[in-house]
Amino acid sequence: MEEVLSVIPLNIAEKIQALPSYLKDHIEEIRIRINRPLEVTIKGNPQFLSYNVTNQDAELLINKLAQHSFYTLEEELKRGYITIEGGHRVGLAGKVILDAGRVKAIRHLSSFNIRIAREQPGISEKLLPYLFKNHWKHTMIIGSPQTGKTTLLRDIARMISTGIPEENILPQKVGIVDERSEIAGCVNGVPQLHFGPRIDILDACPKAEGMMMLIRSMSPDVIVVDEIGREEDGQAILEAVNAGITLIMTTHGSSLEEIKQRPFIKDIVELHTIERYIELKRGQAPGTITNIKDQWGNSLVHKVSVT
Repeated sequence: MEEVLSVIPLNIAEKIQALPSYLKDHIEEIRIRINRPLEVTIKGNPQFLSYNVTNQDAELLINKLAQHSFYTLEEELKRGYITIEGGHRVGLAGKVILDAGRVKAIRHLSSFNIRIAREQPGISEKLLPYLFKNHWKHTMIIGSPQTGKTTLLRDIARMISTGIPEENILPQKVGIVDERSEIAGCVNGVPQLHFGPRIDILDACPKAEGMMMLIRSMSPDVIVVDEIGREEDGQAILEAVNAGITLIMTTHGSSLEEIKQRPFIKDIVELHTIERYIELKRGQAPGTITNIKDQWGNSLVHKVSVT
């Protein structure tokens, strides 16, 4: 949170600092919108603070993010977000500039969504009996937004890269394709979040292309990707599986039955390639597992909390 407070304008930082610790410590998002009340999301619940954001606040924030040089933001403005020190991500909204039908930049920025990156080391360890038996199993984590998919995915990557000496599980090479700079929170290619020693990251790289790049150049044992959802993602997944590489991935959805309605995911499911499906929901906090299923869709466990 200190990295965020150092970037946002002083007027806004003071409002955040004034919150009681039991609220401040659970902030998930800070939404800054010109001429609108400052909004924070705490444990999934939006709260409006007694401060209206001004144009000057937005300008100060943009200058901090750009380090007073808009040229440095050129690529980020195409993607619609900026990752800052600490792995926190700032989403952007405003006037979209198109070039041949593709997003070239966002100008006249009017809304900012700061998503607070928090790690929960060890939350995946209780899942070990389901994820490993002689080898790491192809796994898909299913959940709606803010159910803890990326937090769990990140810790599984850490666990695989670190190994588990007490279980005689050796560290393995993990390649992460971090298309939205959210898994590792890289700044200038360097991850801001903690992983084991055997991690290689392709930051801001499209998933399908990134998976093929890792297969060709980095010889990973395991590939980790976030939020698969396109046809080309499915093709790359099958390429990786055929190359003998374990896949750990997330996708948006409420259940295995729901995601099977999507054509390319249905094809993968019906091949029985994915060995574990972890279904998440948001309970009192992100990370409540409602079910773990095998490749045939059979339930292995119900209602396990990893928080």
